[in-house]
Amino acid sequence: MSVRVVVIGAGVLGSAVAAGLTRRGAQVTVLEARAPGAGTSSTSVAWVNANNKTPKEYFDLNHAAVWAHHQLPGDWFFPTGNLECALTDEHKEQLEARVGRLIAMGYPVERVTARRALALEPDLVPPPPGTEYVFFPGEAYVQPLRLLGRLLGEARDGGATVECGAEVTAIETSASGAKVTLADGRTFAGDVVVTCAGRWTERVAALAGVTIPMLDPAVSGTVTNGFLVTTAALPARLSRVLTTAALNLRPDGGGRLLLQSLPLDGLARPDAPVPGEVINEILTLLPGVLRGTEGATAERAVVGQRAMPGDGLTVAGFADAGRRIYTVATHSGVTLAPLLMEEVAGEVFGQESALLAPFRPDRFADGTAGPAPTPARRPGQQ
Repeated sequence: MSVRVVVIGAGVLGSAVAAGLTRRGAQVTVLEARAPGAGTSSTSVAWVNANNKTPKEYFDLNHAAVWAHHQLPGDWFFPTGNLECALTDEHKEQLEARVGRLIAMGYPVERVTARRALALEPDLVPPPPGTEYVFFPGEAYVQPLRLLGRLLGEARDGGATVECGAEVTAIETSASGAKVTLADGRTFAGDVVVTCAGRWTERVAALAGVTIPMLDPAVSGTVTNGFLVTTAALPARLSRVLTTAALNLRPDGGGRLLLQSLPLDGLARPDAPVPGEVINEILTLLPGVLRGTEGATAERAVVGQRAMPGDGLTVAGFADAGRRIYTVATHSGVTLAPLLMEEVAGEVFGQESALLAPFRPDRFADGTAGPAPTPARRPGQQ
């Protein structure tokens, strides 16, 4: 008899886990309260990297995930690297320290000249002399909903059933398995329940009597909230992620650019639209970074809400003594998805993952988890 698994959440992580489970022959049901990708997956920079991930165990996890993306190529995946430009002394010092650390850990990094930077991105506005440039050739970006569609499509092709509008109201466990109850009264039985509920993880896990602290976007400010502005199509050349202290940007298809300005994230409110003055300020920064963008207008502006565990680090593992509830939650969902597809599925089938061992949910119960770090005001990541 095949293993029956109920996956809660059809974002990029839930879809990846479901695909990995069907590869191993599991009988999978995916329960999604809204629609696939309706949570954080649809408001992500989707920059695939391990660039500034600490501590080392978290770096190792993300580094392995970057290469897992390269093993799952498709038309959603753009392995064009990341070019970072540092103008201020503070940014240069931070960048130099980071580059040294990454080189020591075997992460691909290239210090490049201004001429090389302009060869990579011909429309880059030449910053003043003394600007430092670093290229991270292994990094990439993805179109997140296209990646989600690829993963969820594989899960469906493997026999998974996907139920949308399926709000979970109860999770019960026993020696023989687990039962999930929905708001409409329907129930789904499984041998294991895997929660991939993003920023709703704390509430969903609590239904099973499990404690997984998550930071609340309503009160956590810049740790969990950030502005994302998508421009209308522009006659500008950009091939990769471009990061500066003031503005991060990447292509977003059809000539559009996705813009992020971390210094402005302190103004973000998850229950309010993006203020017009913030949109204008972000658009005003753009011509100072990339030529051909004068007069840019916003096609879409949202407040992205990050799924952030209480100590800022990934959560992955069985959360109950009976090994019926497996919980996955992470800020680095897009980066980690192809890796967790295999690692989580393997653990459900009894194969312990060395990469996931440092990130077990019981750290919250035994008091070893610390507070979430305050993010540095430097180029953001996902």
